[in-house]
Amino acid sequence: MAALTADRDTHRRAGDEIVLPAAAAQKFYAGALVARDASGNATPGAVAATLRGVGRCAQFVDNSGGGAGDQTVRIEKGVFRFGNSADGDLITRADIGADCYIVDDQTVAKTNPGGNTRSVAGKVFDVDASGVWVKFE
Repeated sequence: MAALTADRDTHRRAGDEIVLPAAAAQKFYAGALVARDASGNATPGAVAATLRGVGRCAQFVDNSGGGAGDQTVRIEKGVFRFGNSADGDLITRADIGADCYIVDDQTVAKTNPGGNTRSVAGKVFDVDASGVWVKFE
């Protein structure tokens, strides 16, 4: 495309929600940490090096008997609290602003062991006694 020579009606969206096709044979629980796989499909958070955290699942979706894209998953962006990992991988307030890593669909950890086993969930926004507040952009 060439550069503009007149005003343009550029459409806008709020950016607080995205809908992705569900990965094959997956079940998504409302409130779960959702990731994107290498094909662009939504998948529940899990230990894998090829995922990218995208947000919180807005509603229950059962694609356990379906193929990729048979269902869609509504994913909310923002800051959400998830469980903190075990003692050796515990996230603390000193980690605010750093990446945190997916353990499962409700837990995040401080590290990516070996540098290639866990995917980034999002940024640590805050930490309290109940868990880790993760920012998804």
